[in-house]
Amino acid sequence: MEWLWFVYGVGGIGIGIGIGIGTTLPVMGPLDPADLTQRIERSQPSGHPDAQVGNLTVSGRGTWFDAQGEERHEQDLVVLSVDPDEHQLTADVAVFHDIWDHFDFRGFPHLEIYKRNAPRIAAALGELDALLGTTAVAVAGDATYFGRAEGHGIEMPDVIDGRGPDLTDRL
Repeated sequence: MEWLWFVYGVGGIGIGIGIGIGTTLPVMGPLDPADLTQRIERSQPSGHPDAQVGNLTVSGRGTWFDAQGEERHEQDLVVLSVDPDEHQLTADVAVFHDIWDHFDFRGFPHLEIYKRNAPRIAAALGELDALLGTTAVAVAGDATYFGRAEGHGIEMPDVIDGRGPDLTDRL
């Protein structure tokens, strides 16, 4: 987990500007909310007793399954960012692989890979919905060159002659 600290009115023009201090907290295994809260609070910069936690980013190694069902590991397969704003909690989930899509980055279909991995991200997003007590929605304009979120998955891209778009020029 990583986050920046901020103090209202410190560090620049406006409210809630970062003070240029960040914290990285290695976390292994399941996240225990009570323990995690204590560890975050104890990491507050001593020179800034009014500092508050800014945007939290959770990343690490993820597991996916290839067409034969073999486990593969990838750094930052999924990255979760949570903004604990006092008025509204927002979360952003970013995926960095073609395993969640019907097609690989070259546009070739890879149905077995999709079938082994897409339900896993959908289930994880469903658990996040339950944890946050709301339904995840893709915000208009959230499409990237690589795809657009649709529900708890990736929207089907335009298909021409059985292939999706070749996205390798941006890798």
